[in-house]
Amino acid sequence: VQLVESGGGSVQPGGSLRISCEASGFTFSSSAVSWYRQAPGKEREWGCRFSSINNHANCENSVKGRFTISRDNSKNTVYLQMDSLKPEDTGVYYCHLFQTDYWGQGTQVTVSS
Repeated sequence: VQLVESGGGSVQPGGSLRISCEASGFTFSSSAVSWYRQAPGKEREWGCRFSSINNHANCENSVKGRFTISRDNSKNTVYLQMDSLKPEDTGVYYCHLFQTDYWGQGTQVTVSS
């Protein structure tokens, strides 16, 4: 199993960024993948998940309405579209295969003026 994140970078407050997680080594279309965030000096916390069972997407309250998780099964890729970014969104973003110990290496997102 491999999960490879990409697309991180630096953006000003109020800006947007889309990060990607390309997966391999498992049946992507029947698996749920989540995005987590780890802010500097804090625990890793759950952000959003896209379930394969009912194509249901859900995000944590602090990012709901600003972040959108989506997936493209033809590309084995999950995306996280982040809009109206705030400085507190800064951190390393990881994708995770639901109910496993498989994580990506992370991609850094920095929101700063």
